[in-house]
Amino acid sequence: MTDGKPPAHHNAAEFTWQNDDVFGRIASRYDKLSDIFSFGIHRLWKRRVAKRIAGERWNTLLDGASGTGDIIVRVMAIASTQGRTVIASDVSAKMLAIAEQRLRSLNGSVSLKLLDAESMPSIQTDTVDAYSISLGLKICNRHLAVQEALRVLKPGGRLIVLEASNIQWRFLHRIYLAYMSFCMPVLGWIATGGDASAYKYLLQGVRDFPTAEAFAQELLQHGFEAVEFERLSLGIAAIHTARKPLGKPNA
Repeated sequence: MTDGKPPAHHNAAEFTWQNDDVFGRIASRYDKLSDIFSFGIHRLWKRRVAKRIAGERWNTLLDGASGTGDIIVRVMAIASTQGRTVIASDVSAKMLAIAEQRLRSLNGSVSLKLLDAESMPSIQTDTVDAYSISLGLKICNRHLAVQEALRVLKPGGRLIVLEASNIQWRFLHRIYLAYMSFCMPVLGWIATGGDASAYKYLLQGVRDFPTAEAFAQELLQHGFEAVEFERLSLGIAAIHTARKPLGKPNA
């Protein structure tokens, strides 16, 4: 970082979805792959973040990088759907098609939109009570995505982020990264039938995403306030929450 401002571009995974439709290719296997890569621990993270999202005060929730809709299913199982609307979004039409099947029973409480978290011109400024994104910031330009989240949120609106993080004990974090570097390619190669890109981006994104403290500082620099984070599974992942300042509508 320079001059106290975040860089204009940073994509931890160096992934460009326009050039590689990897998530479209693995959409039907995505949830199983998540189980394999995390040994099922991701289910605990998703359960926890779903509770945090459901516990916030909102009438309209925009969820970025919704994927197969796993977290939205959990949120709507906890939160009352009366008077509440959820917009589930993703850049992958194939992932959203699976989400649509899973969310069909919610009777219109959830709408699905094909959106790029880095630029969402179809979502009006200052119109969303809460914005959530889970395990998606490491594979996009997170600064653009955070700026868009700030733009679409109403003043006082809440941001909830679940993302890869760091184990505080450096030696343990190095062991974790070594395990990921060795096992993730092997498991990914086997599980995807040799589709190397299916794990390459995720591995790099986990390795290069900032620490919980550094990401919290980035949120402050982007203009959010009341930034807090909760480490999960010793810090393998973390939930960040923040608020768009009151009286700060976007131009």
